[in-house]
Amino acid sequence: MTTPLRKSIYVGFAGLSIIGTAAACAPTTEAPATQTTSTQDGGGATASSPSSASTSSSTAVASTGASAYKDGTYSSDGTYTSPNGQETVGVELTLAADKVSAVKITVHPSNPNTRKFQGEFASGIAAQIVGKDIDELNVSKVAGSSLTSGGFNEALEQIKSQAK
Repeated sequence: MTTPLRKSIYVGFAGLSIIGTAAACAPTTEAPATQTTSTQDGGGATASSPSSASTSSSTAVASTGASAYKDGTYSSDGTYTSPNGQETVGVELTLAADKVSAVKITVHPSNPNTRKFQGEFASGIAAQIVGKDIDELNVSKVAGSSLTSGGFNEALEQIKSQAK
């Protein structure tokens, strides 16, 4: 048996449930979120400045045909740590319209094991990055070589700085 008070409580909960569902589906008018980016000067001080998380700037770049990076060939060495110690790998990238059009890896092995893995990396990297936007690259493992990618990614960041 349901009393009048219980009926009004049930109706009240049902009404709140419907209102909550409708409110969740309504469009929001919140301001876009912002991110804080940090830069570090040569003295070790860090400065922060807000930057918009909006993607409108990348859309504008794509629609106007402007590139974020200068076309050309850039090179840098990247280092990484292997079980044999510190290793270095040379990276040469050719950029055209922010995309990688060619890659050349120069191996700097300190021992036969490093020579093997850097050689495997060098033989397989082109298939993974040629034709891709430089900002979308983050190599993790190439042809069985996972540590060499750390040196490649370090060199890639230096190349991005050179190409700006």
